Formats: sequence, C-alpha cells, structure tokens
Amino acid sequence: MTQTPHTQPQLFDRATLKSYRARVKPTALFLQEMARDEIEDRLTMVNRSFTSPAIVTGFAEIWAGFNHDAKIVPDDDVLNLQPSAHDLVVHAMGLHWANDPVGQLIQCRRALTEDGLLLVVMLGGRTLHELRAVLAQAETAVTGGLSPRIAPMGEVRDLGGLLQRAGFALPVADVVPVTAEYRDLTHLMHDLRDMGETNALTQRLKRPTPRKLFVEADALYRRHFANAANRLPATYELVCLTGWSPSQTQQQPLRPGSAKMRLADALSVPETKLPKQ
Repeated sequence: MTQTPHTQPQLFDRATLKSYRARVKPTALFLQEMARDEIEDRLTMVNRSFTSPAIVTGFAEIWAGFNHDAKIVPDDDVLNLQPSAHDLVVHAMGLHWANDPVGQLIQCRRALTEDGLLLVVMLGGRTLHELRAVLAQAETAVTGGLSPRIAPMGEVRDLGGLLQRAGFALPVADVVPVTAEYRDLTHLMHDLRDMGETNALTQRLKRPTPRKLFVEADALYRRHFANAANRLPATYELVCLTGWSPSQTQQQPLRPGSAKMRLADALSVPETKLPKQ
C-alpha cells in the first residue's frame, strides 16, 4: 500500500472485518454474550443510574433489551457520538480491532458528560497464545518463514495506560480469563470464523495456506497443550477497562507533603532511618 505524508498506516483491514462479521453464527457469539454479562455485573456495583447510555459495538443484536434509551453505535474508526451527550459509554469487544485505540477512547471521553462512565471489554494479550505459538512453529517448519496470522493484542497494564493517555480519571483495568475446549484445530478455526474473529490484518497472507501447515500445527497443539481428555484448550482473555470523565466532584489525590500522620504511626511500627550511602 502506497503511503502519503497524510496517510496513517492501517493495522487492520476494516472492510474485511466487516465481511467476516456479516457471516457470524449467533450460536458462536459466547464471547460477546460474556462481555455483556460483565458490563451488566459491573453496572450493578455502581451506585448510580444512567439515563443516556451509548453502546459501541459491532454486534447490535447482542445488546437488544439492555436499555431502551441506549444508542447503538457501530465501532467504526470515527464513532457516531455527539459531544457531552451520554452519561455512560460502553465499548464492547471492538477496541482490539481499532486502528487507533487511543483515538477511540478520546472520542468516547468527549461523548461523556462530566463525571460520565466508560466501560470497555476487549480481548487482551494472552488471547489464543496457544494457537499463536503452534502456528508460528508449524509455519517455520513447513515454509521456512512467518506471516501475520493472529492480531497483536495489548497487555492489561498497557491497556490501562491508554485510559490515562485518553484523559480519563480513576482508571482501572482487570482481566477475566476464559478457556474454551475444542476437538481439534479445525474445530477451533471454524469457531473463530463463526464468531467473526479471524485474521483481518492488513498485511495478512492473501494466498492459500498449505494444508500441511495446519496438520503440523494440530499435532503441535495436541503435543504441547492437550488436556487429560485429549481436547485442545484455547485461552481468551477479556480485559475490562473502567474510567470516568474528569470532574471536580471526584476524589482527588492529596498534594505531596499534605499528610497529617507519619506512615510508621499509621502502621504502628517503629520508624528506622535509611543507612547512609
């Protein structure tokens, strides 16, 4: 792809991703359903009512009945969100496909009212680490090289830092690990296709892959990861991000030097001086 000074490199082929999503099977969307469950559970722990929510998602049908006032917004590069229009924005299972994840978060923050809440669920760095390892080993053995096959995904610590870069207050990031089991590699690959999560990297290999590579990858997967029932486990890591639109009413950190009690007194332990260097 020819680059101009005004062209930002695109990690993901969004047109291809859209075509994948158009062929999903509703019975395969268990990750999307788990993301909705996580959002609903977390909202029950927030002592507040939300009257103008927006949900950024590529799967509107999953969010049917969530809130009759909710605005459903496709997870395009430019989000259809109006400034200061929502007291809650949910970004559901799409940020790992964003070409500009910080830009997506900034758009969400601008769409929030003061002290509005952002909730994000996305796939994290350990997702499909087993498949990533065996495909790399098999491709090296069969073809003597490597090609991009599984999208890079952020680690939870780095993803939490994105909230701060986007200007959110009180950022929190945590992980919900999920393990699914499959009969074989073909079963896993079909499930990924049916949930719309197959390879949409711009630089993906666009010619047919030799069948021998998948036979080798299946054997490696079974050798290194099969469980006692001889089934293949696959890890999915749901990363949950929480942030608030800044407000003067939120809790603020104390200024350095403003403490009124020594730490040793608070912990009821003797205070010792550090040795001189």
